Amino acid sequence: MASTARAARLYVGNLSWTVGHRQLKEYFSQFGPVQNARVVFDRSTGLSKGYGFIEFANSSAAADATNKQVHTLEGLNLIVQVQNS
Repeated sequence: MASTARAARLYVGNLSWTVGHRQLKEYFSQFGPVQNARVVFDRSTGLSKGYGFIEFANSSAAADATNKQVHTLEGLNLIVQVQNS
């Protein structure tokens, strides 16, 4: 049987190059339990590519995050969108 509280994944863009996995998780934890937070890094340079993904334990936390009009982290307004899998 499928659970009514499904995990939900969000794309997060326009990240500062100084934001890492931990900071991303800490910021989005205000909306609910975060299962995974991942910033994408360039393999050759080791620098952030400026985007990442958040996976919430339930879809209501993801909805709360996407319903917020403006997300600001380290002075940049983030782009937050539902990631279709």
